[in-house]
Amino acid sequence: MTDNRGPARRVPREEVRRRLLAEAVRVFTERGYDDARIEDIAHAAGFTKGAVYSNFGGKQELFGAVLSQGAEDERATVTAEIDGGGETGALIERVAALITARIVTDTGHGQLGLEFAARAARDEKTRAVLAPMRRAQRDAAARAVAEVSDRTGTSPAVPAELAGLILHCLTNGLVNEHLADPEAVTADVIEQAFSAVLTALLPRPPAPDTPDTHV
Repeated sequence: MTDNRGPARRVPREEVRRRLLAEAVRVFTERGYDDARIEDIAHAAGFTKGAVYSNFGGKQELFGAVLSQGAEDERATVTAEIDGGGETGALIERVAALITARIVTDTGHGQLGLEFAARAARDEKTRAVLAPMRRAQRDAAARAVAEVSDRTGTSPAVPAELAGLILHCLTNGLVNEHLADPEAVTADVIEQAFSAVLTALLPRPPAPDTPDTHV
């Protein structure tokens, strides 16, 4: 009997990466870095562990890619909100609400980021993965500040690069504090903190002088 099925369809590389990342998020979140196994992640995604090495290089790089993907998703969401335009105060409120929602609803990525940072403090190889990723996140925050400034006509209180660093550190700090004490560092508190810092970094332009109509 002739087999007419032909060769199996090759899974596109981007689909392989997407499936591996999706399973990596789940496994790393459930087990933590140390107890997560590459073969389990690959098997759950429908591949061999060779797919992990060929696409990410190894466990540390895969872990870093998970965190980078989470940061990229957040950046894309914030950028879309900025593109919606609006006056400075309303835009700040929307961005603060978006970042707050991500912090309180996606605690898995927060836990992974905290774990990876702790490992990087003690391990040079982990730091080599984390450092460029954090640098890219700070640069993205700086670009967002510059774009808001251009769109709203505001003048940042500090250079965009410094503003990006401040916002990056604020985000990481609030993630950690919410994980440690969610009853005190609530969504309302987080949103207030972001709104306060963004308002300080992007002060509203002064209102134009109104002509004196009194005679």
